[in-house]
Amino acid sequence: MTDTGLLIAVAIGVALIMMRLSALDRRIDRMARVEAKLDALLKAQGVNFDPYRDVPPGVREALDSGETILAIKRFREATGAGLKESKDFVDELRRRSPTTR
Repeated sequence: MTDTGLLIAVAIGVALIMMRLSALDRRIDRMARVEAKLDALLKAQGVNFDPYRDVPPGVREALDSGETILAIKRFREATGAGLKESKDFVDELRRRSPTTR
C-alpha cells in the first residue's frame, strides 16, 4: 500500500469513527431529555425517587463517601451475593444516582 493509499484508509477510518461518535452523542442527548421528562412526571405526581431505598445502610454510607470498593464489599456481606453481582449492583446504583456520579 502506498503512502497515499494509507492516508486515504486512515482518513476513511477517522470519518467512520466520527460518524459513530456523532450518533452516540445524539443518543446521549435523547436519553438526557427522557430523564428530564421522567423527572418532571415524577415531580408532578409527588413521587420522590430514592435510588438507595433498598440498599443496605453500609453500602449507602460507602457510596456517599466515594468508596466504591468498600460499597461492593459491604453489599456482599449484607446479601451474600458474589463479587460480580455486587460490583454490577453498585455500578448500576452509581449510574442511577445523581449524587454518586
